[in-house]
Amino acid sequence: MNYQLFIASRYLRSKRRTRFISLITYITAGGVTIGVAALVIVLSVMNGLETEVRDRIIGAEAHVRVTQFHEEPMMDYLTVASRLGNIPHITGVSPFIQSKGMLRFGKGIEGAVIKGIDPASVGQVSDLPRILIAGDLSLEPDTAHIPSQNPSSDSFRRHLDEAVRVPTDSDAQPNSLSGIVIGRQLAFRMGTVIGDSVVVISPVGFTSLLSTPRLKRFRVAGIFETGIFEYDDMFTYVSLPAAQELFDMGSGVTGIEMKLYHREMAEVVSRSIESTLGYPYFPRTWMDMHSTLFRWMKLEKWLYTILLSLIILVAAFNIVSSQIMMVLEKRREIGILKAMGASREGIMQIFLYEGIIVGALGTVLGLILGYLLCWAQQTYKFFSLPGDVYFLSYLPVRMQVLDFVTVALVALGLSLLATVYPARRAAALDPVEVIRYE
Repeated sequence: MNYQLFIASRYLRSKRRTRFISLITYITAGGVTIGVAALVIVLSVMNGLETEVRDRIIGAEAHVRVTQFHEEPMMDYLTVASRLGNIPHITGVSPFIQSKGMLRFGKGIEGAVIKGIDPASVGQVSDLPRILIAGDLSLEPDTAHIPSQNPSSDSFRRHLDEAVRVPTDSDAQPNSLSGIVIGRQLAFRMGTVIGDSVVVISPVGFTSLLSTPRLKRFRVAGIFETGIFEYDDMFTYVSLPAAQELFDMGSGVTGIEMKLYHREMAEVVSRSIESTLGYPYFPRTWMDMHSTLFRWMKLEKWLYTILLSLIILVAAFNIVSSQIMMVLEKRREIGILKAMGASREGIMQIFLYEGIIVGALGTVLGLILGYLLCWAQQTYKFFSLPGDVYFLSYLPVRMQVLDFVTVALVALGLSLLATVYPARRAAALDPVEVIRYE
């Protein structure tokens, strides 16, 4: 151990004359500890929330989606799907149709996103079969449907009323209708339950006041919940043939969804799809489809990092004040060291070491405290959330090594900068003047 580090460690120990200064130094280390722990905990919670949102969004959708430019109907989707199956990293492929429409139940009408799926393969690309909270995916098509011709505008109201009329014994039974799966929030707002009959209204064919949209009656076969309000309040799922008929797509689909071994390979697979299929096929990854959301979450994480670093900065100012008081208290000792041959750089290093020791002690204790609290939350989940407000019943936490390293470097860097001015003041003392007046 060199003499600078030895003297710095001795200065930190409580003596009769410097006990108050040492107490301030320990309080400063405690401030660094609290700041580091708070920053670690907040970053871990942000990671947990980001992971939960990302997993739920990807669970409701797919890793990669292929459509044609302007989302023109893809008529050769079977050939495209077979070609996509030869691309590495792809584990599941499923066609889909997606468009906007309206749902009517009783006298209420709600807007919705209607998505046609293949029940046999949708489980390969999304978590829909696993997030059903009621019913099942029995979406088999049925021949009982509302005619797709366009009646006159005067008869449109009678046409719609007939579509939503409660079936009688002479009508098609509810179990014989095509099935539809509705989000929990949408089902709650409409007041529908399993087995109810709803009418889906498609804007296809509605080109003038003398024309009417297509109508088709469905049986509520299931209710799902992703935990994300926008999905649970807007999305509905029907069978692929029913969606083709409803949106007049013939034998075509909107596109093809894919699931990968690892979602991080989405960009690589997207480039492979572009080179394999070429124009007019257009691949989009889960990051492309939700780029705004994930960019905002990343920006929010860095914003919290900067704001909570102010706690460490306040502790760093305390380091400055305690070090200046230490320099004033040790003027005589500094003069003696210089008279004995200590260099200007050596004196400066003594106080730099002292500030680094305080910062390192507070940083290590803060990292340990933050890790223990995050581990306790992961294990015991003692911070709960109201389930009727949030999509989680507990506060999610996900610790990352990079966050711990970043916080440690920020804390140590601020502690080092805080000791530069007091150390330079100490190194600039004139030993002759100090010894004469001390």
